[in-house]
Amino acid sequence: MAKKWIVQPLWEHREQASRQWNVPVLLAHLLHLRGLDLGDRAAGFLNPQLADLLPPEELPGAVEAGRIIADAVRAQKRIVLYGDYDVDGIAGVAILWDLLTAAQAEVSFYIPHRLEEGYGLNPDAIRSIAETGGQLIISVDCGITAVAEASLARELGIQLVITDHHQPDQTVPQAEVIVHPTVGGTSPNPHLCGAGVAFKVAWALARELSGTQKVNSVYRDILSESLSLVALASVADVVPLTGENRIITYHGLAALKHTTNPGLKALIDSGGLSGDRVTSYDVGFRLAPRLNAAGRMGHARLAVELLTRADEQRAHEIAAYLEEHNRSRRSLERKMVQQACQLVEQHGYDLDSCRGIVLASDDWHAGIVGIVAARLVDKYHRPTVLICMDGESAQGSARSVEHFDMHDALSACSQYLDSFGGHPMAAGLRMQRNRIADFTASFIQLANSRLTSVDLQPKLRLDAEVKLAELDLATVEAIERLGPFGSGNSKPRLATDWVQLHSEPRRVGRGGEHLQASFTDGTVTMRSIAFGLASVEQDLKQHRRCRLAVEPMINDFQGRRSPELRVLDFQFPE
Repeated sequence: MAKKWIVQPLWEHREQASRQWNVPVLLAHLLHLRGLDLGDRAAGFLNPQLADLLPPEELPGAVEAGRIIADAVRAQKRIVLYGDYDVDGIAGVAILWDLLTAAQAEVSFYIPHRLEEGYGLNPDAIRSIAETGGQLIISVDCGITAVAEASLARELGIQLVITDHHQPDQTVPQAEVIVHPTVGGTSPNPHLCGAGVAFKVAWALARELSGTQKVNSVYRDILSESLSLVALASVADVVPLTGENRIITYHGLAALKHTTNPGLKALIDSGGLSGDRVTSYDVGFRLAPRLNAAGRMGHARLAVELLTRADEQRAHEIAAYLEEHNRSRRSLERKMVQQACQLVEQHGYDLDSCRGIVLASDDWHAGIVGIVAARLVDKYHRPTVLICMDGESAQGSARSVEHFDMHDALSACSQYLDSFGGHPMAAGLRMQRNRIADFTASFIQLANSRLTSVDLQPKLRLDAEVKLAELDLATVEAIERLGPFGSGNSKPRLATDWVQLHSEPRRVGRGGEHLQASFTDGTVTMRSIAFGLASVEQDLKQHRRCRLAVEPMINDFQGRRSPELRVLDFQFPE
């Protein structure tokens, strides 16, 4: 389906703001789209300051959690960090582990097996922790819906501190304290990731252990190092990179290349990131998938070991193991995507009369269905639920589209589910095999009633229409200062005026799936790459004249920097 371009009108005060902020006119417009207005200072956005981080007092429960954990450290209680198996949970566990280890606490970690135990706290794990002497459990990136599990911990005499950021149910667990951006109060940053919540708890704990608001030098260095882990988790968990999250990610990514953590260094080497900096793109497509591969294909304990107690040799062994798992994951993912697309078309889920997708299979890998569901959303632009069946039970992952709250939709279909949880855009679920058909009918009926055919048309939101001459090197370099890019702060996407094909398009890539070409507007000529758009080659040769939807980028080849275009879409004359 052709994308609908939605182009933002140019800000009327952009030229005045350009002079005031001393930035290119186009950058002034892009800053305005990110919330700045005349009278604001652009420096606060372009150069985020660590001094503007919100203190632990601004996160509900963080200060109390710091006191409880500090008391447990002093009493030499056995502390267990119970984390989720994704990057967010892994990073959060590593942050608290580092600080507690420096405090000489008796600390261990527990990560549930994705396939055997599923997400979050579970009764068997809590009993096992109790039997092995655990006295305080600190949940990381999970626990906010664990009402029964919290009651069990209390019965067994275990203290429970919950740190989480996921959406709570109407009833919250009875824990010693809950640290959550929107439970027990509202943080000025309600979009903090799970590792970010853990970081604020670590900060509060460091204050308690230091006996002063100003933490000692040992804990300060650990907290500074931890910013890289929070940045990694913020990008991987797709939280909005605005406000405080932008500050954390900006400084955390900058520090990542200089990390002293053997596991992070091995991970960076494994990802082939030998340049001067690690970008949010590198995290999203190189580092995070390797960490996630442990939980998806095996057990995430190894990923936690990588970031906590591994020395240099062990770190490289684990990084190589994760790389092998990540290759296996990519191969299996391609196969599952192909199978799922065939099923979509067999069931007619791609027709306008059907506005939701639910697919189930005995052959799919539960650790990968979430990625595949996201691929189907990209392709068919419909809320998607993919389910893996195992005997009489089943588990699945759901991904959504704009205007369709997945968590709310699963709640409306909850009579068919054993459990579910997540966000408006992504969720996980469990059910019995014999309820899949009823769930499918109910979910698709709900999608049909809440979404229109207009909602199904993919939309490409563009920040401005520009001429090629406006995208000179200085301007494109200035645009890069808007990073790190991600959710809530997307890389600027622009529409060009009409341009002419200058050099014949050429297919590139291992399978010839990408397209290279250069375009001119009569005054300026620019090179471009269109990833995955080789199918447009004949239309481009036929029309030769088109408009481009692009992301401007810098080509830094052999020290020579030049602006180029990453083409996202083409529009041809009627």
